[in-house]
Amino acid sequence: MILGQVFSPKGINTHLESTEKDEVLEEMVEEFITLDPSLNRSVILEAILERESKLSTGIGHGVAVPHGMTSGFSGVRGVIGISREGVDFDSLDKAPVHLIFMLISGPQDCEYHLQIIKRLAQVLELPGFMETIASKTTAQDIYDALIQFEETIVVTA
Repeated sequence: MILGQVFSPKGINTHLESTEKDEVLEEMVEEFITLDPSLNRSVILEAILERESKLSTGIGHGVAVPHGMTSGFSGVRGVIGISREGVDFDSLDKAPVHLIFMLISGPQDCEYHLQIIKRLAQVLELPGFMETIASKTTAQDIYDALIQFEETIVVTA
């Protein structure tokens, strides 16, 4: 269970307020700061925006996975945001994004960072995942659903 180590219920925003992509990214970076006030907001935001400037991380089907790497950072951490209204994320399929997984890591953790993205992709492909997440209203319920779906991959993989 690697997603359960990177994400936590305390890092899940069930009602993102922002409606613009850049504002949503800033709002989600704030979730990292809430979890760990010692983190540098501007450094994290710069890493996320730098990666986003290369190609949108809106992967389609209502999902985005903005991520970045920055020196002076250890491990991989993640936060999750839910936009009930949807955000124009310049997604590949042009559809609004409702579910956002944001990751930040240090360059030394590149392999683990990629494992997390791969696991997210596996979970996102599971039938019923998006519908289940959309039906949840609390951070704990969203986290629990994410873990339950991830466990089905671990068992069958």
